[in-house]
Amino acid sequence: MKRIKEYKKLFKVEGAIDLKELKTTYRGLVKEWHPDKFQEEEKKKEAGEISLKIIDGYHFLVSIAPETKAANLEDYKATITASRVDDFHHKSMLMEVTFTDGNTYEYFGVNKILFNKFVNSKSINNFGKRNIFNSFLYRKSKKAAVTV
Repeated sequence: MKRIKEYKKLFKVEGAIDLKELKTTYRGLVKEWHPDKFQEEEKKKEAGEISLKIIDGYHFLVSIAPETKAANLEDYKATITASRVDDFHHKSMLMEVTFTDGNTYEYFGVNKILFNKFVNSKSINNFGKRNIFNSFLYRKSKKAAVTV
């Protein structure tokens, strides 16, 4: 949640994320903080770090935007219904779940108590579907590996 707030603040986003506005803000920030714009080595280095943060923040916010989630909803539902939980991790309020189809999703705001209930449930797949997968803000963090 901290990461979401930080990136929303960077892009001056209040409320829901609008992709068109986000893209406009992104372009402005990239122009403002492009390293080639600065002569001093110290400023150039700082601008490079800020540019990387801007790029990461943009991709992150796009991945949790309502438009992106709506466009990928069918694939997400297929993953959580047809695939089983393969691996999971929890750190702070972030839970990362890898499914047997190879997709990995991050769920934001999952506290330690709920995570422990998930781990100790009779069926982590059913518990996840009922209490986590459809209840928390999520984003796809890793795509399934393509096998040839």
